[in-house]
Amino acid sequence: MYSGFYQVPKAWNETVKSYAPGTPERDEIKAMLTQLRSEVKDVPMVIGGKRVKSEKQKSLHPPHDFNHLLGYYYESDASHVTMAIDAALEVRPYWQALEWQDRAAIFLRAADLVSGPFRAKINAATMLGQSKTVHQAEIDAACEFADFLRYNVQFMSEIYGMQPVSDHGIWNRIEYRPLEGFIYALTPFNFTAIAGNLPSAPAIMGNVVVWKPANTQIYAASVIMEIFEEAGLPDGVINLVFPSGPVGGKVMAAHPDFVGVHFTGSTTVFSKIWKAIGDNVSIHNTYPKIVGETGGKDFVVAHKSADVNTLRTALVRGAFEYQGQKCSAASRAYIPDNLWPELKESLVSDVKSIKMGPVEDFTNFMGAVIDEASFDKLSMFIENAKKDADAEVIVGGNCDKSTGYFIEPTIILTSNPHYITMHEELFGPVLTIYVYEAEKWLETLNLVDQTSPYALTGAVFAHDRFAIEQANEVLVNAAGNYYINDKPTGAVVGQQPFGGARASGTNDKSGSPLNLLRWVSPRTIKENFNPPTDYRYPFMEAE
Repeated sequence: MYSGFYQVPKAWNETVKSYAPGTPERDEIKAMLTQLRSEVKDVPMVIGGKRVKSEKQKSLHPPHDFNHLLGYYYESDASHVTMAIDAALEVRPYWQALEWQDRAAIFLRAADLVSGPFRAKINAATMLGQSKTVHQAEIDAACEFADFLRYNVQFMSEIYGMQPVSDHGIWNRIEYRPLEGFIYALTPFNFTAIAGNLPSAPAIMGNVVVWKPANTQIYAASVIMEIFEEAGLPDGVINLVFPSGPVGGKVMAAHPDFVGVHFTGSTTVFSKIWKAIGDNVSIHNTYPKIVGETGGKDFVVAHKSADVNTLRTALVRGAFEYQGQKCSAASRAYIPDNLWPELKESLVSDVKSIKMGPVEDFTNFMGAVIDEASFDKLSMFIENAKKDADAEVIVGGNCDKSTGYFIEPTIILTSNPHYITMHEELFGPVLTIYVYEAEKWLETLNLVDQTSPYALTGAVFAHDRFAIEQANEVLVNAAGNYYINDKPTGAVVGQQPFGGARASGTNDKSGSPLNLLRWVSPRTIKENFNPPTDYRYPFMEAE
């Protein structure tokens, strides 16, 4: 029995460590990389707290060194997904009955484990499994993941504090109930933090979860599960399984106790999930919550007054950090012709200076793309651009998969604002630039808004305030995360809640209370301290 209105520790954004030569974190991460590379890890499913293996064992390899064996995982079939659902539903009444501050304590402890004793391990696992540089792993797997956990606890307490007004003699209150079933979390390869947040955000609000990570993120996902268990998360609250997408989706959509999906991935897959849920809606005990962040074709548009140096840096970092494999990566740019000659020279020079290779070499700015399918798709678009009359590869363009899936940072210059790489999502280190007449600012803004079906992130660069305000108005629906004189990547939990609309998802803003509100079903309670004892109203009395 608890008595008290508890205040959770105020959330903060984890400080990003530099990993500069001579720092203790550099020595620690190098030692952890050596250790993990020396081991072959066995990664079973985790269902109801038990390690479960199947007969289908699959290998895990670094994308930048696919001849090296990191370990094995066990592919799930439909029976394993059902087993995970059963385990979740079994613990559900106990987890939902647990006091909210106990749930808070578990995830606050998990945050401290991420940023403390597990920091090197989760960063190294992300570097090896997803080919992230140490900086990209640090801002993702350590800092953003810890931020999600701490801020979600704070957001939970803020939501519980959102209460209605009570009149004289009446006490009104809202109870934020967990959903009446299980959540299915599907997480992407590109961010370990997202892989940790999508199952844990509903769990913080008292829900139980079946979690399917992308196959190419399983290596780090297994570390996330270790952290949750070390933090004291009860068995069965989050269950880790590895089915193919269609197998897991079929079981999910056909189960009567399915109440929600938390998804980050492609627009195509999300559309299929939405359809499957709709096709089965009559068998569900309640209408499922559908929350998804999907694709992007993120833009940078520069006004003739923009500063060339800041614009160049934003394009290089925004397009090529983590090999352009961010949902928010700069993928198409609109440059005025008065700036282009100066920008082109310095931009090409910067891109030529980028060093690419294994992420264990800290002098590399880029690693490999995630897998062979991605490599083949990207190389196809690049080769086509070399041949197409309305496109030109002005820097980069080389691809090599002899030892890893390496795509050079590539810039395509097109004379056609509707060229295929201006509107189709590539998800790799390819930036397409269209040069427009500097005086056609408004026309170009409308072009930016209408070219792509996506609306995730975008950035405008200008010194002229009237131009900035005009862009704000025209592009009001073009991006859920919108940047002024900054690159369109790097959203920080609690500072820039993330998500977009149109073909980019449901815009439920991870990193804010808005997302957590999706995982509760409010119940309004009215208590009358002086209830009436006669059905008659005063107006009914005789004169």
